[in-house]
Amino acid sequence: MSAPNQAWVSDITYLWTDEGWLYLAGIKDLFKGELVGYAMSERMTRSLVMQALFSAVSLKRPPAALIVHSDRGAQYCSRHYRDLTKQFGMTMSMSRKGDCYDHAPMKSFWGSLKNELVYHCRFATRAEARQAVTECIEIFYNRQRKQARLGYLSPAAFTQQFNKMRLAA
Repeated sequence: MSAPNQAWVSDITYLWTDEGWLYLAGIKDLFKGELVGYAMSERMTRSLVMQALFSAVSLKRPPAALIVHSDRGAQYCSRHYRDLTKQFGMTMSMSRKGDCYDHAPMKSFWGSLKNELVYHCRFATRAEARQAVTECIEIFYNRQRKQARLGYLSPAAFTQQFNKMRLAA
């Protein structure tokens, strides 16, 4: 990818709270490594992934023909989700059967989130977990956490640098 909002990758994970499971659907921009959209729910449904997509689109306003990649989970295969991507002018991409490497950048994010936050906390409520995950994404991961792939810049700093270079050209 040579610019933001050309290809996004999406996936779902979960974490445990004393109230039960909390499912997280996320969408990551492959160019800048930023988590551009996410949603959380106590159920893993098509509504969850649709909320994450709405979140990403409302924040980033991507151009038509953006590629949005996922695995072959039922949520992503649903007619409602496919219709939503068409409505946004997106091109859907799905992993080949049995190939989990296509959306590895999203799996890597989930691993970072769990290693840096989830495994060190015990969440009494889903609301407490939602708050902690939101803070981790919005305050730390997207704005402060440096990524080797981005020249040891955070996604926000990398995007700022990219925009400055694009304006200077």
